Amino acid sequence: MESRWPTTSSDTLEARLTNWRAVGRRALIPYLTCGFPDPAATPAILDALAEGGADIIELGVPFSDPVADGPTIQRSSQIALEHGVTLADTLRMLGDFRRRHDTAVVLFTYLNPLLRYGVDRFIRDAVDAGVHGVLLTDLPVGGDDELEAAFDASPLALIRLIAPTTPPGRAREIAARARGFIYYIARMGVTGASSELRASLADEVAALRAVSQVPVAVGFGISTPEQAAIVAGAADGVIVGSALIDTIEERGADGARDMMQAMRRAMDAATAVNGG
Repeated sequence: MESRWPTTSSDTLEARLTNWRAVGRRALIPYLTCGFPDPAATPAILDALAEGGADIIELGVPFSDPVADGPTIQRSSQIALEHGVTLADTLRMLGDFRRRHDTAVVLFTYLNPLLRYGVDRFIRDAVDAGVHGVLLTDLPVGGDDELEAAFDASPLALIRLIAPTTPPGRAREIAARARGFIYYIARMGVTGASSELRASLADEVAALRAVSQVPVAVGFGISTPEQAAIVAGAADGVIVGSALIDTIEERGADGARDMMQAMRRAMDAATAVNGG
């Protein structure tokens, strides 16, 4: 039976990450809440992230109960909601961004906005807007077979989360179902900038990469170029969220661009030293 979706196998998240690693590059993945600090600012910030060296942008859909997020991202989501930003607005802004940049985009959302929007409608509109993947923070593997099957049948990669406390057997199960990349949580708790990384992080990432069929990116707590460089030495991608939101609040799009450039330089220097 002919697929309803266009063939995009050469432009998947997994293909991009694998190709970047082959040439010694690690993916820089910034998180931005759509509509923060206000809807009018989002296009310029998205452009700044792409121009500053971001490889994949994680675009957050504002939600009233973001249980996985710390106070910084919670606040950014609340501000966006106060401006009336919705999932439909997020897709519209992304479609506009797609006309200017080919930077990969992953939507970060919770189940409620998606279910209210309609799963089939969401998948169709997300593909049309140029989304590469979706991170559903409150959908565990096996949590909704029908919904997961709908994503499996589409070009959208359903990004999976694995935590340091995930049992090895469960981690292998999640890795076997993963598409695009695995989001490995660098520390326990909610999102937020951190002053240090766990000493065992590199070993944990190496163990996960050994059983994973897709690349592994690391997030939660990464806030400085130095930390990004350390993570780049172990993982395929480096995710930065709360520290970027703080920077945007202080310095807007220019601050976002500067932060991306500093992290890009540090990551590239680290992989050059380590031989890619």
